[in-house]
Amino acid sequence: MFKIDNQVVPYSDPWNIPLSERIRMLVAGRQKVAYFYEAPNNSTFRYRAYNMVQVLNDGKSRDVSASFFFLEDWARIDEVVDYADVLVICRSRYSNRINQLVMKFRVQGKRVLFDIDDFVFDSSYAHLIMSTLDQDASDPDRLDYWFSYIGRLGGTLNLCDGAITTNQYLAKKIANFSGLPVSVVPNFMNKEQVSYSDDLFRGKEMSGFARDDKIHLGYFSGSPSHKLDYAIIEPALEEILEIDPRVEVMVVGYIESGPNLKKFGNRVTRQPFQDYVNLQRVISSVEFNLMPLQANDFTNCKSELKYFEAAVVGAVSIASPSYTYAAAIHDGENGYIARAHEWLSVIKEAIEDTSRYRRITENAREDARAKYAWFNQRENILEALHLE
Repeated sequence: MFKIDNQVVPYSDPWNIPLSERIRMLVAGRQKVAYFYEAPNNSTFRYRAYNMVQVLNDGKSRDVSASFFFLEDWARIDEVVDYADVLVICRSRYSNRINQLVMKFRVQGKRVLFDIDDFVFDSSYAHLIMSTLDQDASDPDRLDYWFSYIGRLGGTLNLCDGAITTNQYLAKKIANFSGLPVSVVPNFMNKEQVSYSDDLFRGKEMSGFARDDKIHLGYFSGSPSHKLDYAIIEPALEEILEIDPRVEVMVVGYIESGPNLKKFGNRVTRQPFQDYVNLQRVISSVEFNLMPLQANDFTNCKSELKYFEAAVVGAVSIASPSYTYAAAIHDGENGYIARAHEWLSVIKEAIEDTSRYRRITENAREDARAKYAWFNQRENILEALHLE
C-alpha cells in the first residue's frame, strides 16, 4: 500500500446552489444551455449535468453559459424555458411535467436533447438488465418497477430531437431504439477531481512512491448493483490471498467482501462509500484497481470512469474486456485485461511485473488526463449540443 500523506479534504456537494444563482448562471452567456435532472445525486447527475455545466461556464468569452435544474424548481420553470436556447434532459423518467417541459421548448422552436449514461431505455432488455443486477425477475413488484423505470426513460428519449451518451456501443443502442441522431461525450473528471488527484500523484512522486511491504488490491463500488460483477473475482482473490502473504484486499462502497474471505481476517478490509473527491485518496493508496464486469450488452454500455479515476492517481487497473474497458486499456501498457477465467493468472502477472509498474502508471495517468479531464472536453460538448 502506498503511503499517502495528503489529508482528507472537507467536502460538501458543490451543486447545492440557490435557484436564483443557477438562473444567473444560465443567462450569463450569448447561447444558453439548460440541463434538467429529476434530483441531484453523486453519480449520473454529477457526470452528465454538473460536469458539463462546469466546463461550459469556464469559457472566457462567455459565448455559451449553462446551468442545471430539477423538478423541485418547477415553480420557475417558465423562466428557464424563456432564457435557454437548448434543453438537455438527463436520464429523467417520463412524467406529465417532463412532457410539459419538452412541449414548452418545442412551442418556442428550441432543441431538446436526451442524455443517458446506461442501457436502461429499451424494455425488451429488461430481463437481461435485472439478471445482471441480481434482481429477482420472479417478483412481480420488481418486474413492475424495472419495466416502468426502463419504459419511462425510453418514453422521454422518444420525445427528444437527439441524444448524447458516453460511448459508441451505447450510442448504437440508442440509435437503433429511437432512430435519433446520437453524439458521444465521455464521462470525465471535473475540476475538483483533477486538482486533488494531481496533488495526490505529486505526493506519491515526491515520496518516491513510498509504500509498505504489502500489495493492495482494491475494489471500488458506487452502488450495491455490482454484486455479480464482484463475484467474478472473489475466487481469484481467495486463492491469491492463500498463496501470497504480501497481498491484502480493500473493498470500498456498497459491496461486502464475501464470506470466503473472512478467514483472512484483517488482510481483507472494507471501507464505506466515499464522496467523489476523497474517493481519489483511497484509490491512490492501492497498487491495483480491480474492474470486473459480466459480459453482455448491458455491461458493454458501461463507461470507463473506474479506469480513469484510478489512472489519474497512479493505481493500475485490471479489467474485464468489456467494450469500453478493452478500448481504454491496452494490455500491459496502461493496465491489464483479464477474461473471466484469467483473473488469478493476470493478478499474479501484474504483481510480479514490477519492472513495468511505474511505466504503466505513468502511461495510464497521461492517458486519463488527456482523454478524461475537464479541460479537454469543451469542443466535444459544444459539438454534441450543435453550438459553435
